[in-house]
Amino acid sequence: MHSSAVFLIEFGAIILGLGLLGRFAGRFQFSPIPLYLLAGLAFGKGGLLPLGTSEEFVAIGAEIGVILLLLMLGLEYTASDLVSNLKTQYPAGLVDAALNALPGAAMALLLGWGPVAAVVLAGVTWISSSGVIAKVMGDLGRLGNRETPVILSILVLEDLAMAVYLPIITALLAGVSLAAGSLTLAIALGVAGLVLFLAVRYGRVISRFVSSDDPEKLLLVVLGLTLLVAGIAQQLQVSAAVGAFLVGIALSGEVAEGAHALLSPLRDLFAAVFFVFFGLHTDPASIPPVILPALALAVVTAGTKIATGYWAARRAGISVKGRWRAGGTLVARGEFSIVIAGLAVTAGIEPSLGPLATAYVLVLVILGPLTARYTEPIATYLTGRRHKQTPEVLLEPGLVPTQQQAMDDSDTVGRP
Repeated sequence: MHSSAVFLIEFGAIILGLGLLGRFAGRFQFSPIPLYLLAGLAFGKGGLLPLGTSEEFVAIGAEIGVILLLLMLGLEYTASDLVSNLKTQYPAGLVDAALNALPGAAMALLLGWGPVAAVVLAGVTWISSSGVIAKVMGDLGRLGNRETPVILSILVLEDLAMAVYLPIITALLAGVSLAAGSLTLAIALGVAGLVLFLAVRYGRVISRFVSSDDPEKLLLVVLGLTLLVAGIAQQLQVSAAVGAFLVGIALSGEVAEGAHALLSPLRDLFAAVFFVFFGLHTDPASIPPVILPALALAVVTAGTKIATGYWAARRAGISVKGRWRAGGTLVARGEFSIVIAGLAVTAGIEPSLGPLATAYVLVLVILGPLTARYTEPIATYLTGRRHKQTPEVLLEPGLVPTQQQAMDDSDTVGRP
């Protein structure tokens, strides 16, 4: 059979399969990411039916998927929002990094993988999945809850941290010297700072330049600009994903809304291809040896994310129920963890890192929606039993029981 015909059959089967898997996940209201990863495992090396002809195209599609994921994330925020979050919520970001990055680094060192793999695995366990979390909050009707701004602030700070973290990882994986790595980081910070300055000062001008009443022209200009900036960023060893994120931040208003609507289907397509691609490069036989470390890491970092959300919500004056909901919602890991692990897999830094990251994400992308839904009811039940024995322990300082109950009731699910 002609190679082009084989390519069309293989790639068509991949897209059709992803669509059916996404429909299945939607019917049962959970994230399709684990199904996409499993599909990649099934059709990759050591899987049930390894692909051949279409693998190179899938690799390019996966890279575009990462770029579109970060672009769409940048479109969600304005530069002023980011600056405001940095000023008011940076302590929560520091606590988040300390509690959730350290377990990953410690696990890599315990497994004897070395300092570079430790930095990579720290990122895998640190970054929550914005996509999964946003979908879960929407499904649970919590977008108007008082704890939701706290959750979003933490996610924004994590996304900003990626602009610094990804260049560091890129330099480490490339094995460059300290001087070269410092130069790369300085360039990344300089570019990020320049883009934020231009977005705050001249965001309307940039958006007006990109704007078009014709959806086709708007799509072409935004997508072309994003790929161009991403390519230049990668050439400078900064990271294509960071370049795409900064383009998204620079656009605002109607342009951002229009670009978001036009690019969402493309993002979903290529992001799905990205998860499949990661699975393709993970041998299913390599997962069982790392399943116990992955489970242990998942349990520990689920607990640290809950603690992060609880602390941040408490700092913001949210009631006890809202604190537990904030913590449970942050547990899910997904696209960013796979992006970070994918860089290490491509660089060949540690053969077992990819399988461990796959198993880890599979566990938490399934567990995340469950913790978002049930952490608060379980915590309320357990603390309620303690309340019967020692009621004073549960009260906020200076509040009588009726005041404490009023605070809890003000944060009930679905109430703005």
